[in-house]
Amino acid sequence: MLWQSTTRHVMAACQRTCLGGRLLLKPQVLRVAYASFSCEHKGLRKPMFGGNFVRLHCPSQFGSSVLVLPPQRAMSSDRPGWYESLADSTPVHMMEQLLVGVQQTTGLPWWASIVCTTLALRTTVTLPLGAYQMVVIAKLEALQAEIAELAKRLRYEVSVRAKQQGWSEKACRYHFRKNLKRIVSELYVRDNCHPFKASLLVWVQLPMWVSLSLALRNLSLGLSDYTTALQAELSVGGALWFPDLTLPDSTWVMPVSLGLVNLLIVEISTLRRIEASNFQKYVTIFFRGISVMMIPIAATVPSSMAVYWLSSSFVGLGHNLLLRSPRFRRLCRIPTTRLDSDTPYRDLAAAFIAKFLK
Repeated sequence: MLWQSTTRHVMAACQRTCLGGRLLLKPQVLRVAYASFSCEHKGLRKPMFGGNFVRLHCPSQFGSSVLVLPPQRAMSSDRPGWYESLADSTPVHMMEQLLVGVQQTTGLPWWASIVCTTLALRTTVTLPLGAYQMVVIAKLEALQAEIAELAKRLRYEVSVRAKQQGWSEKACRYHFRKNLKRIVSELYVRDNCHPFKASLLVWVQLPMWVSLSLALRNLSLGLSDYTTALQAELSVGGALWFPDLTLPDSTWVMPVSLGLVNLLIVEISTLRRIEASNFQKYVTIFFRGISVMMIPIAATVPSSMAVYWLSSSFVGLGHNLLLRSPRFRRLCRIPTTRLDSDTPYRDLAAAFIAKFLK
């Protein structure tokens, strides 16, 4: 009886709310979304920045009331997680606009548009940074002989001063490391080749890769009205064995190819080294593991992302080989090092055959 009475009072309150009574219940908004509606009301304007309206009609004695909301993504009242926040960030939306702009400008199928966008970004952004990275690495390698000579002289001066001042062995090591660090920093400033600049490529390429991947993910899943229309285009924008770019590659051709290309890039970088340090060996093992892990990951994401990842790896492999060309290195004014060769591709093929085929 108590439950029935409570239900009856709640229903009566809701009825009085919709009929213009005095009792108003403020509904709890758990979710807000938007959809396409035609604008038929006379006094209703379109939003300032374009988009569609959402209308919530509630019949009353004064006519129908209209609630107008600006277009936005579906949002929950709960606080979004870091992944949702990242997927809804400004860099990701900028990449979405870039992809749509390239596709609409060129008129190419979506798979070809993704490849062209990848090639353009990698060539205009990461290739110059890769050449600059090679310049910094070459300068750092050229400094090693000078640093070794200065360290020898510094060790002698510290030993002489230690005898005069009566320093202990611990004090000698402290003064030696302190002064050597200062000397090396001055050399980095003199030649403009701080080691951090050699990692600039990673700090630019990784955010760009993540942003473009999430942009393709948003377009493929159709998380809003804007991307729903594009999702229909992506569903028929593939080719060959992947006609639908919104679905994963069930044949695993692109995921396996992605893993093999990434492993090839890692192995090419190791073939150039004469003798790798323990740290370099651990880094190589880490990147080999990442290359293998990308295979099952690429098999579960939309094919549009797999197309981007595979094309980005192919472009990266091409740039890696291009940066070994003596003519291109002279064009970019990259200093020569002891590892440079006049026949880099022949030496690379010989080293590859000796390591894997013999």
